[in-house]
Amino acid sequence: MTAELAHHARMLRYDGWANAATLASLRAGAPPPALRWLGHIVGSERLWLGRLTGEPSDMAVWPELELDAIEAQLARLARAWPAYLGTLAAEDLGEGVGYRNSRGEFWSSTVGDILTHLVTHSAYHRGQIAAAVRAAGVEPPYTDYIHAVRRGLVE
Repeated sequence: MTAELAHHARMLRYDGWANAATLASLRAGAPPPALRWLGHIVGSERLWLGRLTGEPSDMAVWPELELDAIEAQLARLARAWPAYLGTLAAEDLGEGVGYRNSRGEFWSSTVGDILTHLVTHSAYHRGQIAAAVRAAGVEPPYTDYIHAVRRGLVE
């Protein structure tokens, strides 16, 4: 695996770990918006995976999911992302992927940009979740990337 592909693989492992840690924290009591945002992370990752593989997602971008369903979907994504990356060569990261966004507009983004977007998009929504959890009086998990690397939580 090339360095660039290995980087994306590591970032997706981080994303999976951080999403799982967030899910675990919500088991103690999830403020409604937090559950919705975590479901959105799942729905959007499924959508992007479908765009990348040419297979339509069977899930809404903002699905109404309970914690157990989110857990099952996160496990599915944790298997799907490495499998997808295993099909790529380094030059594939620069290939354009055409798609329509939620407004029906046509766009094209590179595979590498989509993979980067996945991780940053999830981090954005995990930040919203952390704020909602903290506002509910609970300490959210520490899901920063550098923390995960320092602690050996992401290889």
